[in-house]
Amino acid sequence: MQKFLIHLRNILTIFVGGFIYSLGINSFALANKLAEGGFTGIALILYYFFKWSPGLVVFLLNIPLLIVGYKVFGKRTFWYTVVGISSVSVCLELTKTWQKPTDDLLLAALFTGVLVGIGAGMMFRVGGTSGGVDIIARLMDRYFGWNLGRTFLMFDCTVILVSIYLIGLDKAMYTLVAVFVGSRVIDYVVEGGKTAKAAFIISHSPQPLADQITEKMDRGVTKLKGTGGYTGHEKEVLYVVVSLREMPKLKSIVHKIDPQAFIVVNDAREVHGEGFSFERTSI
Repeated sequence: MQKFLIHLRNILTIFVGGFIYSLGINSFALANKLAEGGFTGIALILYYFFKWSPGLVVFLLNIPLLIVGYKVFGKRTFWYTVVGISSVSVCLELTKTWQKPTDDLLLAALFTGVLVGIGAGMMFRVGGTSGGVDIIARLMDRYFGWNLGRTFLMFDCTVILVSIYLIGLDKAMYTLVAVFVGSRVIDYVVEGGKTAKAAFIISHSPQPLADQITEKMDRGVTKLKGTGGYTGHEKEVLYVVVSLREMPKLKSIVHKIDPQAFIVVNDAREVHGEGFSFERTSI
């Protein structure tokens, strides 16, 4: 029963993502004669040329890739991809009259990028795709380690270059803004919005620092063994993950105890565990 509910939730997420994606295309891209990348961009080019239905074109273009998706990703992703392609194709038809022409093309580009990014990201996050470049992006991610947004950006730019003939250079440039924003939003949605900070602290007073961080911030501290590259002396390196808003407090504690401490701070995404993805237990 639980497995069924998970699949149902994922399918609903894909449908909602397809709707949001289609809204971005029809309401802002098509309404303002902007282009788009991937198979959707090809569908828009054919619409501007022949007035062919973008929803139908997207569906037909994706049929060959469905076979690839089945062979590469297995049954689960295949069916999720079928749901994604179907939802985008149907929603492109349902929302084709939901257009929002505007004289501010930058605003249109931004809304296109945000909505397309949210929609595509939602589908990716639960293991689905909207077909087309989505499948290619997943292949690149699996075999070459490229993040999804990067692959989208490359393919989208290629299609946009072709569309310059139809929409002109100015609108193509605005489309690039939409594509860039969309690629960043996709990464944000897929990787998770709960960005945290991971800090490495090298200090002459590691234990007092660890005690203060644990006591005043209620954060766990991990001690790592390190060796100075020049001196050869062994030392302890503290590793701690905190939320973004806790960084000033962490720096204040470190500076108060050891002003000479060396701190390296990195972004940490998809942080799971006590204090981040679920509540802390009582002590």
